[in-house]
Amino acid sequence: MATTNDLKNGLVLNLDKELWSVVEFQHVKPGKGPAFVRTKLKSVMSGKVVDKTFNAGTKVETATVDKRTMQYLYLDGDEYVFMDHTDTFEQFHVPSAVVGSNADFLLPEAEVTVAFHEGVPLYVELPTSVFLEVTYTEPGLQGDRSTGGTKPATVETGATVQVPLFITTGEKIKVDTRDGRYLGRS
Repeated sequence: MATTNDLKNGLVLNLDKELWSVVEFQHVKPGKGPAFVRTKLKSVMSGKVVDKTFNAGTKVETATVDKRTMQYLYLDGDEYVFMDHTDTFEQFHVPSAVVGSNADFLLPEAEVTVAFHEGVPLYVELPTSVFLEVTYTEPGLQGDRSTGGTKPATVETGATVQVPLFITTGEKIKVDTRDGRYLGRS
């Protein structure tokens, strides 16, 4: 158990038998009335985001989340296989629903963080950016290079990323894993 004074970003709460991650919080002390804490919570399982307000000092139940650095090995049917290469070398099968859209930027042998609660995988956290090779993109037209336009490019994981017109097939690019934005060439 913790109080609302102990809240911090990333803390996982157990509210109404569901796990919620604190995305942001703000302690508010109005001129009139008692202090309260305004939070934005994200459901660990569904990804739904809600706003919730707590009275200051209210006790909240925290969930124990075990985050481990793991290496992605391969896709087995609809499950992704990860290995705890830092400690036990044990392999874990994580359902594709848990990996979600992170699969768009997941390369074999990539190091990721896998969060578990009571042995059940909750989510997979990728590094904020990855380097991926462009496997296909249309050639840019001569004279279009200075306009700042973009074109779709397919990367080695199969995902499509909007890239500048000067990018060609075979180049390695840096991609933001949170929103799929092009960040530059490697």
